[in-house]
Amino acid sequence: MTATTHAPKAARRSSKAKRSDAAKRENRTGWAFMAPFALLFAFVFILPIGWAIYSSFFRQVVSGGGAYGGGELVNQFVVLENFRYVITSGDFWAGVGRVVIYTLIQVPIMIIAALALAMIIDSFVVKHISGFRLGYFLPYAIPGVVASIIWVYLYNGQISPLVKGLAALGINVDFFADNIVLASMANITTWTFTGYNMLIFLAALQAIPHDLYEAARIDGANGWQIAMKIKLPNVRSAALLAMLLSIVGTIQLFNEPQIMQTADPGISKSFTPMMMAMNTSQGTLTPSGDGPASAVAIMMALIAGVLAMAYALVERKVNEE
Repeated sequence: MTATTHAPKAARRSSKAKRSDAAKRENRTGWAFMAPFALLFAFVFILPIGWAIYSSFFRQVVSGGGAYGGGELVNQFVVLENFRYVITSGDFWAGVGRVVIYTLIQVPIMIIAALALAMIIDSFVVKHISGFRLGYFLPYAIPGVVASIIWVYLYNGQISPLVKGLAALGINVDFFADNIVLASMANITTWTFTGYNMLIFLAALQAIPHDLYEAARIDGANGWQIAMKIKLPNVRSAALLAMLLSIVGTIQLFNEPQIMQTADPGISKSFTPMMMAMNTSQGTLTPSGDGPASAVAIMMALIAGVLAMAYALVERKVNEE
């Protein structure tokens, strides 16, 4: 009886050991496949962030020299002095204010336009969906710098066929005027990213079960009622995601003002925080160097993190309803 009793126990232990060995092999295989990505991710993402945080505690100062100058630049540990400079900088907060105004102008227009395009493509009115989808998405395939150069050409009053055409109609527009320049930048971003956000909405719309549409039609609902009562409520999560990506993107506003600065000297080197960071690192703003520039970038990253947390809270509240 004792041998008979111990045999099943030994068999179970052997079976568990085999399963454990198989699980370990699977884990090792998974880590082996993930290792190239993890190394590349650490190299191009984690290490630069770590270096930026390290650099933010240093500032370049002149060491040595005499009464007539001279000396050399050395990195000096300044604790939180770079962050104090950023927090108390009027230029930094003025740039943040411009970005906020830009966001209030651009993001709602782009999200509404992307949602409208997605709903049109998803409806039965539009045929040859692939052509429309590709056409709306094509501007996103154009690099941001190239898109900005194209629109700066179209904004230039001396050579632009757009400006000349509007002037022929009696409409004189200066796209670089102080009260219009932000809207001009917003137009570039909207033209570039509307198709990208449209795909987010279109994916959410196509995930809605078509049984809901059929049931609504049986109950007598028309196309407008289906769109308002079924489609819109089911794309709330997609709308929140698109808004988060758009808001975080506007915080990094750089290409449009940097390119437009070549045609409009009124756009300062600290027009946006990202321009301020780049020009600080290149030495065209004071204090200069990697330290103050890293502090500017980290402050903007913190603002982006706060917005991401707000998005998570809003998404949780929406999903609970």
